Amino acid sequence: MQRTYLRLAQPLLTDLEIPYLEICGDQDGPTLTLLGGVHGCEYTSQAAVREFFDVLDEGTLRGRVRAVPTLNVKAFYSRSPFVSPDDGKNLNRSFPGIALGTYSEQLAYAVTENLIKGSDALIDLHAGDLVEALEPFTLYEESDVTESSRALAEAYGLRYSVFQRRQGKTVAGATSATAADLGIPAIIAESGGRGIMEDDAVARHLLGLRRVTNHLDMTDFDTTEAPSVPIEHFATFHWIRSEHQGWWSPSVPVGARVHLGDTLGSVLDLLGVEQSSVVAPSDGVVLFQTSSPAVLSDGLLLGLAADVFKP
Repeated sequence: MQRTYLRLAQPLLTDLEIPYLEICGDQDGPTLTLLGGVHGCEYTSQAAVREFFDVLDEGTLRGRVRAVPTLNVKAFYSRSPFVSPDDGKNLNRSFPGIALGTYSEQLAYAVTENLIKGSDALIDLHAGDLVEALEPFTLYEESDVTESSRALAEAYGLRYSVFQRRQGKTVAGATSATAADLGIPAIIAESGGRGIMEDDAVARHLLGLRRVTNHLDMTDFDTTEAPSVPIEHFATFHWIRSEHQGWWSPSVPVGARVHLGDTLGSVLDLLGVEQSSVVAPSDGVVLFQTSSPAVLSDGLLLGLAADVFKP
């Protein structure tokens, strides 16, 4: 097993040391790449990637697993949610990157060239960020490898899964889309939130990774202690934003199943006067929600998964 730090060639990244793990099994098999910490304050994803390597064994592993547990190191140390402190850009909206772009664009380019390419499958682990409560879910893309990506989502075993069509993507410039465009099955897997190191959220990620490596015929983990649950697939992901700056007061928790027109919350001014009421644009399930009262105009309030379908 290799535990080291990657040094990247891009001009804005030469001072970075990116933690890197790799294990090659004694038997042939696929190459699986794991990413954690694309967003620096999503801690359960980072812990799960590291801890997963403690249960892998060269003697029984078929293939190779390579991983970066904390990718956005500067965001991690600066406790910067969502964006990279050097350029204020969201790394997971910057893929496949630009070789001589801004900091996030160069980092996305380096990850694409050095980690995503050459993979047979990609799992990008996430959580709700410092001010996000979250219901666990996976996301995968419409592409030439949709069915293989969907199979990864189903193997990961989280109850909800969002299918992104090529047109009108809610989450553009993500790792999963870049991998899929390269013909590499990929998912984003979300568990945990609010900057809290919750053991059950880490365990959920670890179980998902064990199930995925079993699915890829790389391992033979016993996962019978946690039976699979039926997965709901959604074809639409509404990200609802605030019309006003002010005090966000949600009316429903994450995981709530709501109906068209239901009140999801309200935005007040700092004197407590309601500025706007937020209502559901369709039936669906609340998958994440801003947990901080402070919101700016056009600030993100919650994500509503809608349009259930059966693959």
